[in-house]
Amino acid sequence: MTVPRKQVDLRRFDNSASFHPGAGVIKRTLWYFVNALFFINPAFPFRSPKPFLLRLFGAKVGKGVVIHPGVNIKFPWRLSIGDHSWIGQRVWLDNLDQLTIGNNVVISQGALVIQGSHDYKRIDYPTYSKPVVLEDGSWIGAGAIVTLGVTVRSHAVLAVGSVATKDLEPYTVYQGNPAVPVRERVVE
Repeated sequence: MTVPRKQVDLRRFDNSASFHPGAGVIKRTLWYFVNALFFINPAFPFRSPKPFLLRLFGAKVGKGVVIHPGVNIKFPWRLSIGDHSWIGQRVWLDNLDQLTIGNNVVISQGALVIQGSHDYKRIDYPTYSKPVVLEDGSWIGAGAIVTLGVTVRSHAVLAVGSVATKDLEPYTVYQGNPAVPVRERVVE
């Protein structure tokens, strides 16, 4: 005889106890419209006002930061970007937790930094999140994915379309899903 198994019941989903967005409803609503108009919107090609707008919403942004059109940033108050870092077109920073981007970091077109998930073992499917760190000189290739809790160490490279589910060691090139080390990165 088969024992009936419990099933996920999304009617029970309630984030109020497990997830806190870090800002009130007014700030989140204002950010939603600023993000849609000036960041996600590909018709707004200007890069220079974006660091200023992020700072207005609590992000720590260094000098010389370049943010291309089509970038989606979930919560700027949980974002820190060092000097001279670049964020490419259509990048999605789904930073439900603290996202720390060091100096001279490149996040290429269409890359995704995802910091939240759901506890699939629980019937009510609660949200959880973990911080991500992209250390100085690291490079996230086009279409690559960095998952929650990962640290990409100094000058590590995550190749195009690869998925980082564990920490990446410094000065190492990673490729695949899940990403594995394929060679040393030599900077000349």
